[in-house]
Amino acid sequence: MSVDTPSTLTVAAAAIRNRTISSVELTQAALERAEASQPRLNAFLSIDHEHALDRARAADRALAAGHVPGPLHGVPLAHKDMFDVEGRITGCGSRIRAGHVARDTSTVMARLEAAGSLSIGRLNMSEFAMGPTGHNHHHGRAINPIDPARVTGGSSSGSGAAVGGGVVLAALGSDTGGSIRLPAACCGTVGIKPTQGRVSRHGAMPLSFSQDCIGPLAANVEDAWLMLSLISGPDGIDPTCMAAPLGSLSEDLSSLRIGLATGAFTQSLSADVGGAMQQVANLLDKAVKEVRDVALGALEAVTELANAVAMTEAAAVHFDGMRERPEDYGPQVRMRISQGLAVPGPVYVRALQIRAVMLARFLDEVFGVCDVLMLPAMPFVAPLDREVDVGAGQRMNEVVSAMTSLTRPFSYLGLPVVTLPVAVGREGMPVAIQLVARPWREDLAASVARHLEHALALSAFHPSQASPTAA
Repeated sequence: MSVDTPSTLTVAAAAIRNRTISSVELTQAALERAEASQPRLNAFLSIDHEHALDRARAADRALAAGHVPGPLHGVPLAHKDMFDVEGRITGCGSRIRAGHVARDTSTVMARLEAAGSLSIGRLNMSEFAMGPTGHNHHHGRAINPIDPARVTGGSSSGSGAAVGGGVVLAALGSDTGGSIRLPAACCGTVGIKPTQGRVSRHGAMPLSFSQDCIGPLAANVEDAWLMLSLISGPDGIDPTCMAAPLGSLSEDLSSLRIGLATGAFTQSLSADVGGAMQQVANLLDKAVKEVRDVALGALEAVTELANAVAMTEAAAVHFDGMRERPEDYGPQVRMRISQGLAVPGPVYVRALQIRAVMLARFLDEVFGVCDVLMLPAMPFVAPLDREVDVGAGQRMNEVVSAMTSLTRPFSYLGLPVVTLPVAVGREGMPVAIQLVARPWREDLAASVARHLEHALALSAFHPSQASPTAA
């Protein structure tokens, strides 16, 4: 099927609403793209043709009957394989849960369904969301749509590949240490890790219950923001989800102070990443009140604390599984859980205790002098797959650790972060930045991101979706 597929969620929904395209046409085209791209992207764990088309037909019938459509009425999406939908499989990228049928629907999926969207399938992911590269021992790795020799980033690898490859306009991912931001950075998409407690985690696979976040990956800031607005807010089920206003995007940045992060980490930045940071700072200087250097303390210490918390909590989640079915875990995931089991209890408790102190210090020292902090998403562009292969030895450990060195601190602190590509780096790969704001001020970070997106005309990483072969 050849249709002129809209390029944004808003345009797609408007086209369905105005009857210039049907949900069935749009969904069929997305399904064909998914099938055509699968040998090259391996983004999907399942493609749900019948279910998706049934939903699309129902959407078209409802519109014809005068039903008031939601903001995503009839728009096909796809999501990471960790969000429950009643009666459907949620496998979490694993062997252990490969046949698990959900008894309830997760809050985020229920809210997207209420908005009118439908899902065409479950997206690949690192097993149990454990792995920053996107590899999966059981299902194979999702493939980077820009350069297949490079990793997608993880753990929301399929989300990055599907959105970055033009298969769907947006997808949900999760982020515990960078699992939205790394795929966004590697695959050239926008990703939003919200404030801890912004989005309900009811019905979502747990990894680290004190750091897990759910958020969108999309081809542009407006679409990511729309997705976040639809899934945010308390549901009366998840007691950690707070009723904090989301705010709205602003075109006027003239009162904002932008902090350009400096510190020891800058010594490890590749030339293209460091250069892009300075170019973006120079561009923002014309639109904001001030761009100033902001020295960050030892991020390595925060990263270690984040790891201690995440791995201990993951070990608790998988304690029974490791005792009863250890052979069904992939070797790398099994090793990481084993490391979590070895973390002393006092170390874990201490890491939790001092988080509030470290957050207060960060808010004072950083956001006392700026409104939005800017730093790279990674010290380099997406690494080659062979650099993070288990046979790469010490090089693998160095690269994998470096990938999360600039993302994990903000998971530990619970801060909101918007990630977007801002330049073309080495061998045509995207260079991505993180825009970090105070708790609950996603609107500030996203407003700056949208300004940059428009000023830089960021479209190089988003292929056309006009034909089924586009990926």
